[in-house]
Amino acid sequence: MATFKKLPSGNWRVQVRRKGRYLSETFRRHADAEEWAIATERRIDRGETPKKRARVDPTTFGHLIELHIDDLKEVGKAPRRSKAFTLDALQSKLGSVKIGDLTRERLIQFGKDRAKEGAGGVTVGMDVGYIKLIISHAAAVHGIEVSPEPVDLARIALKRLGLVGKGRERDRRPTRDELARIITHLDGNPRQLIPVGRIIRFAVATAMRQEEITRILWEDIDVTGRTVMVRDRKDPRDKIGNDQKVPLIDSTGYDAWALLQEQKPFAGQSDRVFPYNARSVGTAFRRTCQDLKIIDLHFHDLRHEATSRLFEAGFLIQQVALVTGHKDWKMLKRYTNLRPEQIHEIARAKAAEAASTSPPPPVRTAVSTTFAVSMQLTPTWGRRP
Repeated sequence: MATFKKLPSGNWRVQVRRKGRYLSETFRRHADAEEWAIATERRIDRGETPKKRARVDPTTFGHLIELHIDDLKEVGKAPRRSKAFTLDALQSKLGSVKIGDLTRERLIQFGKDRAKEGAGGVTVGMDVGYIKLIISHAAAVHGIEVSPEPVDLARIALKRLGLVGKGRERDRRPTRDELARIITHLDGNPRQLIPVGRIIRFAVATAMRQEEITRILWEDIDVTGRTVMVRDRKDPRDKIGNDQKVPLIDSTGYDAWALLQEQKPFAGQSDRVFPYNARSVGTAFRRTCQDLKIIDLHFHDLRHEATSRLFEAGFLIQQVALVTGHKDWKMLKRYTNLRPEQIHEIARAKAAEAASTSPPPPVRTAVSTTFAVSMQLTPTWGRRP
């Protein structure tokens, strides 16, 4: 028989002791505690392994999402901002759907609805991928009888309908005039407390994202090597602990090291170099583009611009990757949009460099000429005249 105890917090702790097994859980409501106790006792009686989760017999897709999040938190891998946002959206749209009602037809309709809301092929594909992840997790970790097959079939159907697919690679680069106008506008705005103009120049100098820039600590800067350690750099495979040392160079039109020195008086006593909210930086950038009638330009496009400028400066793929943090050429390629006219400049620079470093042609002297002629006229040893 289960025992129930109301805690000072108002929650209910339930304890189950049955056939030598002991389990306990805490619930907000007494009804939930009682439901869990009954289900747990039945599992023990059937010889099944009792569950320690709060929801032993989940009935909705929302329950599966909660199980997935709880399990990730238990092992210290709670969903970060991007994944948490997607899971919250799935909870609001599909959370109340019964597990048995997650059919191919229902998931196809979900994809169509997302497309009507303006979601692109990549976004719809990511949503479907998370649905399969949650279902597979529930089946593998908790033994819940739910099949990922309807999700696979729905993905095939949505792909054929053109609602799931690869995103269009952006090739938007700001012109030098656009950058100059944006920076001048921000620097000349007395109400703009954040030095967004300087942050923009630093972004083009380092190819860093706005979140990475606003996370830099003074202690992460190596004065001798003129490098900075970028903590937890974004990576699809390893977001936490993905620390990378980035050189602070002057090859894109802006000097990263000089900009850090320029920022010092404005950082105050903060341990961060740019102690500002990354979202506020993005908001100021968007507002400035709107004021200047600059169309379809995002702060992240500065990363594209920086990467392209590094290639235009003549750096090799491996060298550019040390700055941008990309792990392979495929990922790096989508950020690289070289201007055709820049190729001529690179070719001229390489030709000039080759001309300046090539050794001068040998000088022919009278002695060397006479020697050459004598060698041609004089028979070699052993040759019959």
